[in-house]
Amino acid sequence: MKSARTIDILFEDDDILVVDKPAGMIVHSAPGHEEESLAGLLAASRPQMASVGSRERPGVVHRLDIDTSGVMVFAKSRRAYEGLRAAFESHDGVVKTYLAVLHGAIKPATGTLETTIGRKPWDAKRMAVDAPGGKRAVTRWTVLERRGPLALVEFVIETGRTHQIRVHAAHLGHPIVGDALYGDAAKDRRLASPPRRQLLHAVQLEFRHPSTGRAMRFAAPPPNDIIYAR
Repeated sequence: MKSARTIDILFEDDDILVVDKPAGMIVHSAPGHEEESLAGLLAASRPQMASVGSRERPGVVHRLDIDTSGVMVFAKSRRAYEGLRAAFESHDGVVKTYLAVLHGAIKPATGTLETTIGRKPWDAKRMAVDAPGGKRAVTRWTVLERRGPLALVEFVIETGRTHQIRVHAAHLGHPIVGDALYGDAAKDRRLASPPRRQLLHAVQLEFRHPSTGRAMRFAAPPPNDIIYAR
C-alpha cells in the first residue's frame, strides 16, 4: 500500500487534485473495505478536503475499482465538488479513456457497444448486460496491438456504469485478463506471467475545470503489468 507521500500527483490547485491511482488501493472506505483509502490519505494532508463531500468519501467525484489503476480527479473545494459531480453525472465535457489487456482481439478492430447494465438479481456484487432496471451503457473500443493470445485495447466510455468496461469486454467474448468477477481464470493461469490483478488502466481523463471552465487533459502511463503482458 502506497502512502500519501508516494502517490503520483499529476496536478493540484486550490480546487482540484489529479492523481495517478495505483492498483490495489481502494478509492474510499466502504463496508467490508475499511483499509486505508486513497481519499483518506489525500485528505489527511489536505484538511480542507475533509468537509468536501461526505465523511467517508472526501473529495470523491468518481471512482475506479480497487484493482484498476490510472487518472482520477478529486475536489478540494465545495464549488469544485458540485461542478465536477454535475459534469461526471451528465458526461458534459468529460472523456474517460482506458487501456486493457484482453483474452483475444475483439472483431472488428474498432466498434461501439450499447446495452443496458444493471445488477444481477441473484448476485449484488456482479453487474450484467440487460439486467432488470439496467441503465444505458455505451463503450467504444479500438484494438491497438495483438500479442499472441492477448490484445491491448483502448476503451472510451460515453457513460459511467459500475464495472462497465469489464462487463462489456466479457459480453463481447474477450474478458479482461485477471478479472476475478468477469474473466477467465483458466486462461489467466495458462499465461507465462499470470496476472496479479485485472489489467485495466485509466490512461487519460478530460474535463473542464470546475472554476475556470478551461478544458483540461491528464494522462498516466500504463504500469509494467500492462506494458509487458503477453
